Amino acid sequence: MKIPCEVVVWYLLPTIRRGMAKELVSVHGYTQSKVAKTFGVTDAAVSQYLRNKRGEYDVVTNCPGYPSVLEEITAAASRIANSGSDFATEMCNICMAAKSCGVLAKIYEVELGYKYPDCDCERQMIMKSE
Repeated sequence: MKIPCEVVVWYLLPTIRRGMAKELVSVHGYTQSKVAKTFGVTDAAVSQYLRNKRGEYDVVTNCPGYPSVLEEITAAASRIANSGSDFATEMCNICMAAKSCGVLAKIYEVELGYKYPDCDCERQMIMKSE
């Protein structure tokens, strides 16, 4: 059985990065190089995100909860571009939004064929930050 974090790394994170890269370039005027530096990846990786060669998972983008994730991506990109918000913090927030709107559960169901485990990632994250 895959743990939630593995599913995030394989399916959700690339999709989020793709959406964030497109938002930062098209709306906030970032260069491909600046996005790469922000993400901590290569220019080539960003190029693949921008050309839909990486991060295109229908199970994520066709999920009924995905519009909520897109809203969070848009807001996060704005905070990064306008307020210098931390990329890692924003990614965690988007991931939690994906969990709360059912995207992770849908990935488990469609791609892995079983029910999403009842974990308490959010509670653990809150406890660590206190």
